[in-house]
Amino acid sequence: MPKLMTAVLLTAALAACGLVKAPLVSTYTLPGNAVYPEGIAHRAGSQNFYVGSTTDGTIFRGTLGKAATEVFLAPTAERPTAIGMKVDEQGRLFIAGGPSGKVFVYDTASKALIQAFSTPAATATFLNDVTLTPDAAYITDSQRPVLFRIGRTAGGLGTLESWLDFTGTPLQYVAGFNLNGIASTPDGKYLIVVQSNTGKLFRITVADKSVTEINLGGAAVTSGDGILLSGQTLYVVRNSAVLIVPVALSADFSSGTLGTAFTDPSLRFPTTIAQEGNRLLVVNSQFDKRGPGLTPELPFTVSNVALPR
Repeated sequence: MPKLMTAVLLTAALAACGLVKAPLVSTYTLPGNAVYPEGIAHRAGSQNFYVGSTTDGTIFRGTLGKAATEVFLAPTAERPTAIGMKVDEQGRLFIAGGPSGKVFVYDTASKALIQAFSTPAATATFLNDVTLTPDAAYITDSQRPVLFRIGRTAGGLGTLESWLDFTGTPLQYVAGFNLNGIASTPDGKYLIVVQSNTGKLFRITVADKSVTEINLGGAAVTSGDGILLSGQTLYVVRNSAVLIVPVALSADFSSGTLGTAFTDPSLRFPTTIAQEGNRLLVVNSQFDKRGPGLTPELPFTVSNVALPR
């Protein structure tokens, strides 16, 4: 057998066994001239990730190691935008619908809409980000002080409920963009949220719905957007500052210390992140290049950035 053919077959066999890693891609590209992406969903161990357009709700699917992404879900009138998103073990993709006040759940295998949930009518709403615990999905709203919850099991989804009203808690909504990113501990005991306009972090204890401001020693993560919890380290994306800030959290997640912020030349007003091994997939929204007279840098991208050692 020719040596070249032998090498090809060997590489294919190793890849099938998971022994060959995907080639390193520094940036993934999104098709379209006005994507302005915001959210990303990636489940550990999967070769795929999903990114949404805030302009028309298009959902793109990327494959690790392949620079070009593809349209996964075309836009619809019901889903005019896509903000934060997560994908669970059953391959269900949860999407926060921003000002529509809706949450959409799709089957990533069939692309079928499993269910669309509507939150109660409000004068102002912006469903922003999603986190998954073992038994539920939680969704933040940047405009009204309510945290929403959808129960979930391997076999199905529950109803959407207005799970926590922040009125009277230490987390007070003020003018501007409030709750944004949300993360959860693996056991589902705690939720962590960032308030963009104040730069504060809060811990929510799921069992009793108590809300505690995380003591950062006087520091703040203003313009905090998407967040990622990895062990006891919380990574906060500060969008307009073009920085990712690691926060070392205490064992009970009640206090934290800001570490050295980092960035990358490829970042363009980053919004949120997902983890793949020792690297971060960072969404470049270019929201600062959106509006009359402004021109984004094409193509829109997702950066693949190494975590600092």
